[in-house]
Amino acid sequence: MRTRAANPQNGAVHIGPLPVDPAVVLAPMAGVTDAPFRILCAEHGGGIFVSEMVTARGLVEGGDKSWKMAGHHPAERTRSLQLYGSDPAVMGEAVRRLVAETAIEHIDLNFGCPVAKVTRNGGGAALPVRRRLLAEVVGSAVAGAGAVPVTVKMRMGLDDDRLTFLDAGRIAADQGAAAVALHSRTAVQGYSGLARWEAIAALRAELPVEVPVLGNGDIWSADDAVRMMHDTGCDGVVIGRGCLGRPWLFADLQRVMSGEPPLGPPALGAVIRSVRRHLELSLEWYGDELGAVRRLRKHLRWYLQGYPVGAEPRLLVSRVESAADIEDLLDRLDPTLRILPEAVRAPRGRTDAITRLALPHDWFDHPDADTVVPDPVGAVSGG
Repeated sequence: MRTRAANPQNGAVHIGPLPVDPAVVLAPMAGVTDAPFRILCAEHGGGIFVSEMVTARGLVEGGDKSWKMAGHHPAERTRSLQLYGSDPAVMGEAVRRLVAETAIEHIDLNFGCPVAKVTRNGGGAALPVRRRLLAEVVGSAVAGAGAVPVTVKMRMGLDDDRLTFLDAGRIAADQGAAAVALHSRTAVQGYSGLARWEAIAALRAELPVEVPVLGNGDIWSADDAVRMMHDTGCDGVVIGRGCLGRPWLFADLQRVMSGEPPLGPPALGAVIRSVRRHLELSLEWYGDELGAVRRLRKHLRWYLQGYPVGAEPRLLVSRVESAADIEDLLDRLDPTLRILPEAVRAPRGRTDAITRLALPHDWFDHPDADTVVPDPVGAVSGG
């Protein structure tokens, strides 16, 4: 296969008809990448900002919660959504409804989630094991999407003895996927250990040059993104845990992909302004102060991570119940504080491995079978 040497300073990549400038994608993260967080990240820099993962079956069943999760704020520049499912007919119908009933502009398919309630039904990281079924799911989504680009995100495989990413990448490209993203860990690794960027390089070398390959895993700074693109030849990057509490990372990515040096972590005062903006967006989006504030608690922990704020503010984070509580917390902070150097590239969010990989019976023994394991009725999200 012909390959292309990536140059981060070229800036943009095209995913189907969509120009993505810079070549940066916010990874879907359950309970994290809701509309307020997507908007906040997009206010710092360009790219595509993908929603939380939604089950295709939930949309087809017409579940109010699923359709609410699939909603986008008018301020979002590109309406992007991630779906999961292992039934080709259900996936195709969900995509057709999204295209017909919403202004969706990009659909991503999840073939990387390692959590048991997804993989035990053949979804997420389990699906690439079944090559024929994978082809049918991707093909059905692409057919249902029409002109809307469909991409896929996957892992290296179930474990080191059962790697699937090269076959899965070829299948996705053959079925019309507009881009392929690889989280360079296996399912059993979960979020532990180090991402293996050499797998991203192998996938880039395997696929046709016209199919962008995006790399994911261990991008904690803008310099990491530049290094990944240089070392692997990938066409762009997917940012997951590295942006937790750090929406400013997208500004740094914008700078480095335009040939400018990154600014790095800001003083705590800039973080405080991001928290206030995040709170404002959440109150508007949810219309429920208590619910919005409780959703923000985990974000508050990430915002403060690495700053020497002391024990009391960290304790108060778990107790906030109102916007006034958050404002009181912020007023206690010293805006001149700088992040501790050792915390700049420290992992954020989950760092656990998957202790038990749940798969349907005999799933790996028959890679060319196309038997479907139905998702549970009423399923909404895999996160």
